[in-house]
Amino acid sequence: MVVRPEGIPCWADAMFSDVEAAKTFYGEVLGWTFGDASSEFGNYTQAYADGKAVAAVVPPMPGQEGQSQWCLYFASPDAAATAGKIRENGGEVLMEPMRVGDFGTMCLGREPGGAVFGVWQAGVHEGFEAPPEQPGAYCWAEVFTREPEKTDAFLPAVFPYTAKQLLDDAVDFRLFEVDGDMVLGRMKMTDEFPPEVPSYVNVYFTVDDCDDAVARATKLGGVLRFGPMDTPFGRFAAISDPQGASFSVIDVTTTAGDMPQTADVS
Repeated sequence: MVVRPEGIPCWADAMFSDVEAAKTFYGEVLGWTFGDASSEFGNYTQAYADGKAVAAVVPPMPGQEGQSQWCLYFASPDAAATAGKIRENGGEVLMEPMRVGDFGTMCLGREPGGAVFGVWQAGVHEGFEAPPEQPGAYCWAEVFTREPEKTDAFLPAVFPYTAKQLLDDAVDFRLFEVDGDMVLGRMKMTDEFPPEVPSYVNVYFTVDDCDDAVARATKLGGVLRFGPMDTPFGRFAAISDPQGASFSVIDVTTTAGDMPQTADVS
């Protein structure tokens, strides 16, 4: 079994009150196909891109109905130890580590800036199977927070991250790395975000053509929040699906501009 390094994003799922509608939407927009619902585990249903596992959708448990949102899970060799670090560094454990059959152990946390995330200690389910450049696959994620100082102190205390700050007066953006590989971004939420929008983790999925994906999403009732926009990393757009879950799509083959300058954060 190949266990991902600690702190690497390894899985994503979302709760939807209408799972069938979510399957239709993401099937059309990202080309996903879906496995059978696992009744033993709350009708958890895996999504696939070209036969490789990329995410999952699940109906809410009784009492957990509410705004749909994507949850990103970070790899941990010991979910209980990570839960302890979450508490010790000002975060909140929303769900204690729970064994999920032979698949692995999960827990849910909230960082001090308010964004909710998951922790996954792999068993037979190791996480994402599709490489990030494959259409339909998870590609990247950013923590959007109104309190970057809290988030920036918390993340490297819980996971073995080193950090780089983007040298750009127009945006407060930080990159977190594991063993020299960029694994996560952190964006300060500005006044452009309505005050009722809480801090959250924004996940990116790869697409062949950003504009086509946006057109499919809006035709199916999704809302374009930002973009499409060309960047050195690819052409991307931010979308909310018809049930309110926010995500981004990115075409990593269409790039523009020079890579931004960064500075190490001590």
